[in-house]
Formats: sequence, structure tokens, C-alpha cells
Amino acid sequence: MNLPPKQVTLRQQLAFLSLCAIWGTTWLAIRLVVREIPPFFAASARFLIAAVFLAFLAVAQRAHLPRTPREWRAVLVLSITMMALPYGLIFWAEQSVASSVTAVLYSASPLAVALMTPAMTGKAVPRSAIYSLLVGVGGIAILFQVDLRSSMGSLLGGIGVLIGVLSSSWSTIYAKKETREVNPVVSTALQLFVGGIVLAVLSFSLERGQPASWTAVSTTALLFLAIFGSAIAFVLYYWLLRHMDAYKAITINLVVPIIAIIEGGFFAHEIVNPLMLLSALIVLGSVGFTLKAQSDESMQLKLSRPATEGDAE
Repeated sequence: MNLPPKQVTLRQQLAFLSLCAIWGTTWLAIRLVVREIPPFFAASARFLIAAVFLAFLAVAQRAHLPRTPREWRAVLVLSITMMALPYGLIFWAEQSVASSVTAVLYSASPLAVALMTPAMTGKAVPRSAIYSLLVGVGGIAILFQVDLRSSMGSLLGGIGVLIGVLSSSWSTIYAKKETREVNPVVSTALQLFVGGIVLAVLSFSLERGQPASWTAVSTTALLFLAIFGSAIAFVLYYWLLRHMDAYKAITINLVVPIIAIIEGGFFAHEIVNPLMLLSALIVLGSVGFTLKAQSDESMQLKLSRPATEGDAE
């Protein structure tokens, strides 16, 4: 008997909306922090504070540590590819790249996920998704031409963000496969702790002697990033990945740039020109079509294959 595709539950919807609200705000918070605190040091502090917060939560839940070498390997890999590398690059890039531009660039992550999916999972990408990917690349090219050509710093920052996109996109697929049996609170705490240590080493090596100004704005923004943007948000995200298809969870990236553009314009007085909005619409439209193509194909596969015992669970 063919079973209908699973519906998104109210808890999943609330988690999804919470992540959109939190991560839509983090881009401006990062911008505020790196104006006054060296980027690698700030990213390290964000992760280590969040790791301590989650460690207390894990103890209260009596959650167990990873039990197998494979689970430990997955946690360590994600500490670098999901935490240290992409967020180190984002903090570094936002010294010279507007928060709204960074958010739009990062919204291309579903395109990267779609490109990597065949190699990592053996699943083909629909042809319509390939066409959408090409359009999305064009939107990113416009963004580089319009907003990132003004200086070498902004150009290198944009490239750094895209490297972070590739790293976190690969990690999304990897985490979906490798961390299903690990408690999300424990997994996130360990990843944040290891990622924070890696970033602290980078800061000690590259930022020694640089001043840090702990004003009310930078301190508040950093605490927001640590508690809400890291500790709470990543636990919600990994929980969503365990209960929702990856292509659905990643649609958060369709909402986040809109929030970031509005906040950047109102609170950071970032210039939002028409071509920047056009490139954002192209990228977000491309992401939407790509996700729809993946969703349609997934639904067809679920409806066409025979029901198994696992489907009924």
C-alpha cells in the first residue's frame, strides 16, 4: 500500500520559525561584534560560551556521550566543517562585507546541497534543479559585480563566505547520515567546544595584540550569538534534520536573507541598492525552484515505491 508523504508537525513548524527568526538576526549581530572585537576571537568566544551552556543542559538531561568511534569521528569532523571553518570565515568576512550581502550569499547553501547530494548519497538531482542552480550562480555573480568589487577586502570576504557555504552544505548532508543516533544537545555542545578551541588557536596565532572593545553593544550581541544563535539554534537545527527531510529544513535560507536585509537597512544603515535586491531575488528564486524540484521528486519516489515496515513507524 502506498502511504502519503509525512506532514510537517506543529513542533517542527515552531522550530523552523524560531530558527528563521534567530538566524535572520545573527548576521547583524556578527557585524556589530566584529566592529569592536577581532573576528576569530569573537567566534571562539561565541562557541565556547554556547558549549558551556549546553554542557549544563546535557548534564541535566543525563544525555550520554557518543558511544562508537564512528559517532566520535562525525562529531569531530562537524566541529571543523560545520562550526570552525564556515563561522570563522563569516566573522572574518563581515569586517568588510555588509551583513545583508553575507546573508544573501549564504542563502545559496541549498544550491550547494543539491549539487553535492548525488556524490554523497547516490541520488540524482532533477534536471529542473540543475537549470535553477545555473540561474542562482548568475545571481551570485551579479552580487559580486555590484556589491563586492569595491575593494579587495570585500571581494576576498565574499569568496570566504562562499567557501563557508560549501563547507556547511557538505556538513548538512554528512550530519543527516552520521549523527542520527547522537543526542543533539551533546553533539552540538561537543562541536561548539572543539570548534571554539580551533578558533581560539587561530586567534592566538593571527590576532595577538589586536584590541578588543567590550562595549554594551558588542557584549550583548556576542551573548545573543552564543545563547540563541548557537546553543539554542543548532540544537533546533539538528533536531529538525532528524525529523525533517534535509531539503525542507534548508529552506530556512529562503527567509533568513529577507530578515537580514531589513535589519541591515534599518539598524546598520547598510545601503541596499536595486541591483543588490535583484541579485537576492534571483538567488532566492533559484533556491526555491531547486527545493521544489527536489520535493516533487522525493514525493514521487515515496508514492511509487512499495510500503515497508519502516514507513509505518
